[in-house]
Amino acid sequence: MPRPSVSAQPVVPARSRSRFRALALICIATSLNYLDRAVIGVAAPAITQELSITPTQMGIVFSAFSWTYAFCQIPGGVVLDRLGTKITYTLSLGLWSLFALLHGTATGVVSLVAMRLALGVAEAPCFPTNSKVLSTWFPQQERARATSAYAVGQYAGLAFFSPVLFWIVMTWGWRSLFVICGAIGIVYAGIWYALYRDPQHSSRVNAAELEYIRAGGAVSSTEKPVPFSWRNVRTLLGRRQIIGAAIGQFCSNSTLVFFLTWFPTYLATERHMNWVTSGVYSIMPFLCASAGVILGGVLSDAIIMRTGSANWGRKLPIIIGLLLASMIVLANFVNGDRLVIGIMSIAFLGQGMGNLGWTLVSDISPRSMFGLTGGIFNFCTNLSGITTPIIVGLILAGTGSFYSALAFIALLALLGALTYIFVIGDVHRLEIE
Repeated sequence: MPRPSVSAQPVVPARSRSRFRALALICIATSLNYLDRAVIGVAAPAITQELSITPTQMGIVFSAFSWTYAFCQIPGGVVLDRLGTKITYTLSLGLWSLFALLHGTATGVVSLVAMRLALGVAEAPCFPTNSKVLSTWFPQQERARATSAYAVGQYAGLAFFSPVLFWIVMTWGWRSLFVICGAIGIVYAGIWYALYRDPQHSSRVNAAELEYIRAGGAVSSTEKPVPFSWRNVRTLLGRRQIIGAAIGQFCSNSTLVFFLTWFPTYLATERHMNWVTSGVYSIMPFLCASAGVILGGVLSDAIIMRTGSANWGRKLPIIIGLLLASMIVLANFVNGDRLVIGIMSIAFLGQGMGNLGWTLVSDISPRSMFGLTGGIFNFCTNLSGITTPIIVGLILAGTGSFYSALAFIALLALLGALTYIFVIGDVHRLEIE
């Protein structure tokens, strides 16, 4: 029999890589999200001096963002399920950037709290939307690394820009910091609207990539979400996977909240560092947190590819990370600034690994309830944003020291590790009638 020529064999088109374009868009958006919520930590020493704000009052200001951010998670998830990814993110990004800019007009505690409340409302849909983008664009075996890629932006952006942010405050004042950051976000909202497409609407994705995504367990963005009901909320909260992940992430997020709010004040008051030194030393913990996010994602996907077990792949890196985060308490027992920063860096690296919780939620969310599940998860997670700044502020006002505050953060990290070990149970896609 004659052999077929090479030219007669069908040519299989190469798989496109449009999912990474979508990932790049949410990486930038997430960096701006955390920049706009976190710059108040950089500006806090200058704000407290100019506006004569006490530590207890500043704790309330720090906390105010999370009041609305947490309680708007479920409504934000409902909006996401109704309006879809593109419109929801455009509105959220544009509004939160506007409110960030308006921080620069604050005249006291009341106006600062008002701007923080508005910022929390506007930012609420961000992470549920990120979770939905990953669930529709990425197969399971790539999802943890994709989560790491966008999550690293929330740390790396602050790491690289911290010296610049401190310099802006020192040169032009704290008000200019909010105006600049907010203006950048408003421009990017237009860019997002112009460039983002769901997989079925993208002209850049080919059939080979779509099949690769579907074969890996991605969820169709055209799947009709179920209408909101409190019965569904109760049903989701009755699943150990949801409530366990939420408690664990609450504990992990407490470490993050500390670094985003009180850490610059800790360096300035407890360690007596000046503006320039604080800016330089702030780089290392945030860089290590970025490395922790990447390490957690790579380790998680590698474990799943080697063992096929989502239980080991999703939970083990988070448990290790929370145990590392609990080491923050060791900073109470050393004196050298470099050694303190080293301990803080290890703790923040561990917290970065804990950010993998969002990937776990992508794996367990019912197919028709991504927005609602993400909203419940992020609501519980960000209750720590309400409690942690206030508790730290009260400890600082009552004792004049961060000693007990660091012990409090460490105990929460240990509790989070125990929750992932004993509460969550089997990691699998939940099916709810």
